[in-house]
Amino acid sequence: MTMPSQVKIVEVGPRDGLQNEKQFIEASDKIALIDMLADAGLDYVESGSFVSPKWVPQMATSSDVFKGISRKNGVTYAALTPNMKGFEAAIESGADEVAIFGAASEAFSQKNINCSIAESLERFAPVMTAAKEHGLKVRGYVSCVVGCPYDGFIEPEKVAEVAEQLYNMGCYEISLGDTIGVGTAATVQNMLQAVSKRVPMDKLAVHFHDTYGQALTNIYTALQMGISTVDAAVAGLGGCPYAKGASGNVASEDVVYLLNGLGIETGIDFDKLLAAGWFISDKLGREPVSKVSTAFRAQQ
Repeated sequence: MTMPSQVKIVEVGPRDGLQNEKQFIEASDKIALIDMLADAGLDYVESGSFVSPKWVPQMATSSDVFKGISRKNGVTYAALTPNMKGFEAAIESGADEVAIFGAASEAFSQKNINCSIAESLERFAPVMTAAKEHGLKVRGYVSCVVGCPYDGFIEPEKVAEVAEQLYNMGCYEISLGDTIGVGTAATVQNMLQAVSKRVPMDKLAVHFHDTYGQALTNIYTALQMGISTVDAAVAGLGGCPYAKGASGNVASEDVVYLLNGLGIETGIDFDKLLAAGWFISDKLGREPVSKVSTAFRAQQ
């Protein structure tokens, strides 16, 4: 298949990227990061999560973050909302869109949110209803689409089944996440073939972690199959606390460099994106987990 002429980057760094950081990040620094990302041309920024601070302390400041950002026209500031309590907090804070998440692995679902896949999806029904009433779009996530730290290899059909359920519930887009980064070009291709038989390809997005250094290869594979929405985290922020050795999300800088090289339009100012990655990495006291960012910084 031919490559898409344009790709949308869903920036997940401020939420999915920062949520597992042990070092507390001030709300003011998160706000500055989100504003820098929006200024760089990213039109979708996952800005926070309304979950129990007991489980995800880093996201306890999400209300302050949403109230403090300098909202830019044309930018969607989204929040993860696992239940009605979270949804209500997101509405109060002014989130433009919400996201819910399921898993393709029973064991992961139990370990992560203490319930079965079926139960997790049932819990989202009232959120979907409330979102419709408020005129808010809902994005769906599926975790462990290739492998699971507990169940091992995940059958593509299982991924397709969960993705279809989220789609039928009303999610306008389903993000397929390789949570522990074990995917390869072949396993990703097989998974996407199975899912696209149940959910249209233009309603799918991919979300890769780079644990085994395969994220860019997997993105390239997905692009060839017709995917035109890619999740990424500035500076390669993030990781999975339930999967030993799982490194962060694929770095936005690396993805944009790949897309620029392919002549695919993203609408992103690359220099400003690099600056945003350096900003948050300096706050964390470490180098960005991005080869592209590291190379450009060395040239400064």
